[in-house]
Amino acid sequence: MPATRPFRFAAVVRQAGSAKEWAEKVRRLEDSGFDAVLVPDHLVGPRFAPVAALTAAACATTRLRVGTLVFANDFRHPAVLAKEAATLDVLSDGRLDLGLGTGWMAADYTAAGLRFDPPGVRVDRLAEAVAVLRGLWADGPFTFHGRHYRITGLDQQPKPVQRPYPRLLLGGGGPRMLGLAARHADVINLGMRVRADGTGPDGADGGLAAFLAKIDVVRRAAGPRFERIELGTSVLQAGARRKRAAWSAADDSGQAETPQVLLGTAADMIAKLRHWRDEHRVSYFVLHDERDLPAFTPVVEALAGGT
Repeated sequence: MPATRPFRFAAVVRQAGSAKEWAEKVRRLEDSGFDAVLVPDHLVGPRFAPVAALTAAACATTRLRVGTLVFANDFRHPAVLAKEAATLDVLSDGRLDLGLGTGWMAADYTAAGLRFDPPGVRVDRLAEAVAVLRGLWADGPFTFHGRHYRITGLDQQPKPVQRPYPRLLLGGGGPRMLGLAARHADVINLGMRVRADGTGPDGADGGLAAFLAKIDVVRRAAGPRFERIELGTSVLQAGARRKRAAWSAADDSGQAETPQVLLGTAADMIAKLRHWRDEHRVSYFVLHDERDLPAFTPVVEALAGGT
C-alpha cells in the first residue's frame, strides 16, 4: 500500500426539478473529475429517495460511482437493503458505494412515527445489519440469529457485481461508531458526533484536536487493517464564503482548521487538501453543498486521482 493515496472526490446532490436536470447534474460531476455522486437518506425535507435517484444517475453516466451519505439503517430491514443494493450494483455495472449509518435525525423518526432508540441500541443494530448485508451478498444461503435481526437460509439473487461486496462507507464522530467503522468499513467519513437527542451535531466536538483524535481512534481500533481503510470527510464550505457551516469542525472563531471548511482561492484549497492527505492520510473529500460546486470544481480538476 503506497504511503500517499490518490485523491478522490464526491459530491452530495439532493434533488433536481426533472429527469433531464438530474442527468445534467451528474454528468457535470463526471466530466469534472468527481469520483462519485452521493445521495442522503432522510424522510423530512426536499431530497430524492436514494435508490431511484442513484439508478437514474447510473443510467446517465458511464464512469461516475453512485452511493449514499448515508442510508439510514432504521428505515429498511437489511435484507431489503441487501437486495436493493445488489440490484443497483448490477444496473450500474459495479459502481455502487454503499454508505450506511444508524439513522440519527429525530425529526425523521417523529414525523414518520418511528421509535427513536438510544444511540447505543442503534449502533448495535447497525453492526448486525453490516453482518447481514455481507452475508446475503455472499454465495449460498445465509443464516443469522442476532438480537435485532433473524435470517434463516436466505439466498438472495442477484449478487453484487463487485466481489466480495460493494465498498462500504461508514460515517460518524462518536467513539462507538468510529470503532465499528474501523473494524468493518472500507471508507470512513469523519465528522462531528451527533447529539443523543437527534437534534443536530454536538458543537463541543469541533476543532482540530477533536478531528485528529478521531483519526487516532480509528487507527487504534483498526489495528493492521488501518492501512486498507480510506479516510474521508465532508467539505462543508468551499470558496470565499465566510459564514461558518453548521456541520463545521472549525473552532469557535470560525477558522478553517480542519479540511471540512476550505476558504480562499482554488490554490489555497489545493494546498490545504494536499496537507491533509500527506500529513493526516485524509484523501477522500465529499462536497456537501451544491452551492460551492463552482469554487470546488477547479480543485477537483487539479487533484482528482493525482498527487
